[in-house]
Amino acid sequence: MNTFLAVLRRDLRLALRRSGDLATVVLFFILTASLFPFGVGPDPNLLARMAPGIVWVTALLAVLLSLERIFLADYEDGSLELLRISPVSLELVVLAKITAHWLTTGLPLTTAAPILAILFNLPSEALPTLLLTLLIGTPTLSLVGAVGAALTLGARRGGVLIPLLVLPLNVPVLIFGTGAVDAAISGFPAQANLALLGAVGALMLFVGPVAAAAAVRQAVE
Repeated sequence: MNTFLAVLRRDLRLALRRSGDLATVVLFFILTASLFPFGVGPDPNLLARMAPGIVWVTALLAVLLSLERIFLADYEDGSLELLRISPVSLELVVLAKITAHWLTTGLPLTTAAPILAILFNLPSEALPTLLLTLLIGTPTLSLVGAVGAALTLGARRGGVLIPLLVLPLNVPVLIFGTGAVDAAISGFPAQANLALLGAVGALMLFVGPVAAAAAVRQAVE
């Protein structure tokens, strides 16, 4: 646990020093979603129906912007190689880095979501469900993204390869996240979609750090 907290604190400090990167992710999230009313028209009913899908797709795209930085800086300066040969668990180190990524990416996106809810005329009774799906689903985006980022370490144009690896794996998160909010808008229970979204997250919590750590070991050898 001391190792986990030390790596988490270190990555959070480094992320805060690059506060411009954090602001870029949130601004991309808001600005990209804001373009949709210009493309589909200002009809408030249409925007409300489209709101769950738009918010989730733009959140996924915003997360993709920051995935490469999970491991790349440590890979380039040799820190990952030192961590691999140290006695600490590499899986625990990877989990700490994923947690730091979510705290600096997924959590800010979740806090910015109410702005888009107002913009798209989302019913107020559906807003808690939207925020809950983002709180449950964005950690999964970080877990899946970490695997893709680790697999592309050392590859030429790795930033281009990451979306190709990550996007198909995030389709279930997108389906269950938007499904829960759609159900809340229609007045139906959202528990089934939330449970499935949580199940995907729990699976990736066990698989993601192990798979990412294995890819990191392969990259630094």
